[in-house]
Amino acid sequence: MSRHSVPGYDDQAEKLAERYESLDFLEVHGWLLPFLPEVRGSALDVGAGSGRDAQGLLDMGFDVVAVEPSSGMRKEGMRRHPDSGILWVDDALPGLDQLVRQGLSFDFVLSSAVWMHVSPEDRPRAFRKLLSLLKPGAVLAMTLRQGPPDHTRPMYDSSLPELEKLARIHGISVLHASVEPDRLGRSEVTWIHVAMRVPDDETGALPLLRHAILKSDKSSTYKLGLLRSVARIADCSQGMGRIRNDEAISVPLGLVGLFWIRLYKPLLSAGLPQTPNNRGTQGLGFVRDAWHRLNLSPFDFRPGMRFSGNEALALHRSIQDAVDTIVKMPANYMTFPGTKDPLFKVRKGRAKAVSAALLLEEPYLRSFGEMLVPLHLWNALARYDAWIEPALQSEWMRLMQGYLDRMGIERNPRDMLEAMKWSEPRRDVSTVKDIAQRFLEHNPLFCVWSGKKLTRETIDIDHCFPWAAWPCDDLWNLFPTNVRVNRNKSDKLPSSKAIFDAGDRIMEWWRSAFSTSESAPIRKRFYIEAQGTLVLDPDRIQVSEDVGFPLERIFDALSFKRLSLKTDQGIEEWDGPH
Repeated sequence: MSRHSVPGYDDQAEKLAERYESLDFLEVHGWLLPFLPEVRGSALDVGAGSGRDAQGLLDMGFDVVAVEPSSGMRKEGMRRHPDSGILWVDDALPGLDQLVRQGLSFDFVLSSAVWMHVSPEDRPRAFRKLLSLLKPGAVLAMTLRQGPPDHTRPMYDSSLPELEKLARIHGISVLHASVEPDRLGRSEVTWIHVAMRVPDDETGALPLLRHAILKSDKSSTYKLGLLRSVARIADCSQGMGRIRNDEAISVPLGLVGLFWIRLYKPLLSAGLPQTPNNRGTQGLGFVRDAWHRLNLSPFDFRPGMRFSGNEALALHRSIQDAVDTIVKMPANYMTFPGTKDPLFKVRKGRAKAVSAALLLEEPYLRSFGEMLVPLHLWNALARYDAWIEPALQSEWMRLMQGYLDRMGIERNPRDMLEAMKWSEPRRDVSTVKDIAQRFLEHNPLFCVWSGKKLTRETIDIDHCFPWAAWPCDDLWNLFPTNVRVNRNKSDKLPSSKAIFDAGDRIMEWWRSAFSTSESAPIRKRFYIEAQGTLVLDPDRIQVSEDVGFPLERIFDALSFKRLSLKTDQGIEEWDGPH
C-alpha cells in the first residue's frame, strides 16, 4: 500500500500512462542530451509516472531509481517497464525521506512535470532535498508547466524566476532555460525546460569534516573517536539511521557507545596514550571496572551478537560508561566552526536493564538515547568514508605520536597502525555452510546464481557483495552457489540483471534457511542483521519474533545496497553465469 494519496493520478493511472507512453523519451527530452554526463552513472527520476523517462535513461546507460508516490502510476510503470535496472520507490517531494535514507547520490536527476504539484511554501525544502541527492558536478533537470491548471489534479503556478532564485541561493549554475510547446498538442500549455549544475560539494559537509578532523582544538583523541564512530555507523550500519527531520539523522546512542568501545579496545590494549599526560587507561572516564571485565575481541562489539552472564553485565555497563563520556566530553565540545552549537546533538534515554542476557539489537541500543547527525554530514560519511577514514586515522596517529614523544616513549609505528585498524569481520561462512549442508540431507538445494542442483561436492558459499569491497558476513549476504560459479564471480559485484534473475532463488534460500528456521537465535540474527545493515522502511515493516518481516522488502533493500556500492565504489560488475 502506498503511503501517499495522489488525487487525480491513482484513479486515472491507466489512462494517463497510455497518454504519456504515446510519446518517446527523446521526443520529449531530446533537449537534455548536451547536459547528460558523458560517463553514465546513476540517474534519479522524481515523479516517474508511467516509467517512460526512467526507461529512456536506462536505455542510455544509467542505473535508474524511479520515485513515484501514486500507487496506481507506480503499478503501471512497473508493469510497462519491468527492467531490473529500474528500482522503484514509493516517495514524494518535498521530503523524499525514504530515498534520502538510502544514502544514494546521483549523476543526473530529472524532475519532469512535477514542480507544479509542489506547493510554493514547500518548494525551498523540496529544492534542498533534490540538491542533497546530487553528486558534485551533477545535473538537475526540471520542466515547469505553464498554463491553466488541470482541475482534476492539485496544481500551483510555477515560474522560471522563482526557480532561478532558488538556484542563486544555493550557488547552482543554470545551464539552460527555454520555453517549448506541449508535445501532447495542448495549445494552452507550454513547458519551461531548465538544466542546472552543482559545481562542487554544495552541502559544505567536506569542509566541515576537514575542520573537525584537522583544525578543531583537541585535548585528547575523544573528538576523533566520536567522529570515527559515527563514520563507521554511516558506512556499515546505515540501516540503524532514522530520518528525524529535514536536517538530521537519528542514530542509537548505544550504538555510538558500542563502536566507541570497538575503536578504543585495541588502542588501549596496545598501551597507546589517548591524552597528553596519561599513560595507559589512566584518566579515561569511560574505562571503569566493567571495562576491565570485558574479555571480548573488538569484533564482538557489533549488532546481532548475544551475550549472557557476567559478559552481558560488563558490556552493558561499559556501553553506559562510554555513552556518559561521549555526552559529557566530545559531543559537548565538538561544535560548528565559530559557534558553540554542538555538531552532534544528544538526547539521553533510560537504558534497558540487563540481567542474565543481552542482545545487541536496535531497541536496546536506542534505549540509551539518540544522537542527531546533520543530514548533509551523514550523507558525506556514508558516501565517502573510504576517503574520510584515512584522514581520521592519520590525525589520530599524529596525536598519539605527540603524546608518546612528550612522555619520552618510543613505539614502533607499525604497532600503532595495527591498533588503529577497524576490526573487520572474520571471513567466516561456516555457520551458513553448516545450515546448507544439513538442508541438503533432506531437501534439494540449488545454486542461487545458476539454478543448478547442488551436491556436497559442488556447494560453496558466496558473499553476494564482494568481500574485498565490502566485508560483511551477515546471513542475508551469504548464498549457496556452485563452486565454479563462485570462482567465476570472484570479487565482482552482481549486476542488477544478475540480482533480478536470481531473486526468487535468493528469497527461497532466505525463507528455508532463516525465516522458517527452527533455531530462534538464527532467525532473530538474520532479521537483526538485515535491519541494521540494509535500509528498510520501519514504518511499513512489522517485525515479530516468529515471522519477521517480508523477505521481498529485504530483497528490495539489497538491490538498493547494490546500486550504492556500484555508485560509490565503482566495483566491476558480473552479469551472472553464462
